Amino acid sequence: MPTYPIDAFKGKCENACMFLREKSRTKDGKTHRYWSVVENHRIGGGRVVQRQVLYLGELNDNQRAGWVRTIEALWGEKSQAKQLALFPDDREALPAMACESIRVQLDKIELRRPREWGACWLGLYLWDMLELDKFWRQRLPSSRKGTSWLNMLKALSCYRLIDPGSEFRFHREWYLRSAMGDLLGEDYSLAQKDKPYRCLDLLLEHRDELFVFLKGQWGNLFGAKYDVLLYDLTSTYFESDPPPAGSGSKKRFGYSRDKRSDCVQVVVALVLTPEGFPVAYEIYPGNTRDTATLEAFLDRIEKQYGKFRRTWLMDRGIPTEDMLEKMRSRGIDYLVGTPKGHLTHVEKPLLEQSWIQARESVRVKILQQESEFYVYVESHDRVAKERSMRRRRLKRLWVSLRELRNRKSITRDDLLMHIGALKKEAGRDFGLVRISLPNPQEPVNEHTFHFSLDRERLRRTLRREGRYLLRSNMQAASPETVWESYLLLTRIEQAFKDLKGSLSIRPIWHQLEKRIEAHIFVSFLAFCLHTTLRNLARGRATGLTSEAILEKMSNIQMIDVHLPTTDGRHIVMSRHTQPDKDVSLLLAHLGLSLPEQPPPKVYASGQIGL
Repeated sequence: MPTYPIDAFKGKCENACMFLREKSRTKDGKTHRYWSVVENHRIGGGRVVQRQVLYLGELNDNQRAGWVRTIEALWGEKSQAKQLALFPDDREALPAMACESIRVQLDKIELRRPREWGACWLGLYLWDMLELDKFWRQRLPSSRKGTSWLNMLKALSCYRLIDPGSEFRFHREWYLRSAMGDLLGEDYSLAQKDKPYRCLDLLLEHRDELFVFLKGQWGNLFGAKYDVLLYDLTSTYFESDPPPAGSGSKKRFGYSRDKRSDCVQVVVALVLTPEGFPVAYEIYPGNTRDTATLEAFLDRIEKQYGKFRRTWLMDRGIPTEDMLEKMRSRGIDYLVGTPKGHLTHVEKPLLEQSWIQARESVRVKILQQESEFYVYVESHDRVAKERSMRRRRLKRLWVSLRELRNRKSITRDDLLMHIGALKKEAGRDFGLVRISLPNPQEPVNEHTFHFSLDRERLRRTLRREGRYLLRSNMQAASPETVWESYLLLTRIEQAFKDLKGSLSIRPIWHQLEKRIEAHIFVSFLAFCLHTTLRNLARGRATGLTSEAILEKMSNIQMIDVHLPTTDGRHIVMSRHTQPDKDVSLLLAHLGLSLPEQPPPKVYASGQIGL
């Protein structure tokens, strides 16, 4: 069994050493010297991590010399891996062995520090699959004190992927409950509470370079194409105070897609490929209108990736008429949804067109104009869905209005408040009911308060049920292609769900503008790992989501097995548990194999906190 002997004061790895460190302080004209026992760990990448073992305070010359002799006596020669033969402690006579023989006290074996290993290992596997070390190694060098910012970024990205939370929670709780330190070859010093924040401060300047790097990786790994791009916006809010008036902060009150109008927010614009691979993102002030973001983003994509005949897919409300005209003049193809109010302008000429069957349950009408064309789509499945939803809302509204009318004692003011709540609940369907309210000072009864269905408006609504209008200038595109392309917008909607759900980009607790954007940047990196896992499963384990795979892998734990010996030493074996049958099947489908178990270590008596 290969082992790594550890001296009596530290769990040393190869090339580790221990020494006395002096710190001086001058007070009232007198210099005081304070001494500590400090250990060095030389780990991966040639880095050195230091840890204070003992604080000794002020020492005289004899005391200092005594500590030096003790360290030299206990340190010995540089440790090397060697073979050990383990036997139970009740074995009286030990056979002659070519290696050292040790008796283990079997009745005192202990299992300690269970921690999550499988999901952490998978997160780092995805990181290596994207070859992100190649991008970040030169851009995130280690600090003068030996802190590996690259490992810090790996840990933060995997944390955001596996069990997202605040950076303070990462320091206080998650790092110790995970095997991230074991996998990265780091100790707890990596999770000191200031280091996650200091790491965030180093990231943003490399954002645009990362976009270019990822474009190549998506193409190499999955054959991603960039002739069609999806563009949409969302908002994310903060648990923080509003910025002072007149500041240039991006934290602003605005239209909240999270229904948190009481919180300041920022707007996040995201570009994806049709397969869901992230291309770029941008952060705007929280009060930015959707229509004000598109032109700058088009210029940015052309500057980064060059001019190309790309097709942009967008939902309604993002491009304006002027912006669509500019896109046509620049030779940019687009496919956008159209607000339902615009349908009235083209409804009459559309009535003259015949329906074309695009799919079994989908038919379309085409209206060609000078520089673009309209596609009017009717989906039978969507008709049934919208009709069912509208019927339920109208039924609830009708029942509630009857209950209000039949109440024996209700004032006009209370009635108005209840109707306001019903209007919010019913949404647009509230306009399908005509309501007559009592005048001020009139009682509320069936004569002063009555309601009826607006049948003409309902008929107009039913005619447009399950139908929507698309607008495009795509050349030589069939109606089926246009409709199927527009459905790809569900990918970017799912991306926002992943960012806000599985990856918990919200809420944000940071106050500094730079760290707010860096927090979103780390969430973007975690989304890249999430996307890599989803596409890995798509080709090998169809039907499984990234969340389901991570949940299964989290069942693989790491645990420390402590074997006390009869001579006072402790053999510590850090072991990850064997996967269950379902996890083994999953690993086989994904083409993954777990690494070998780490080698055991031998600690001298009193070295580890037992």
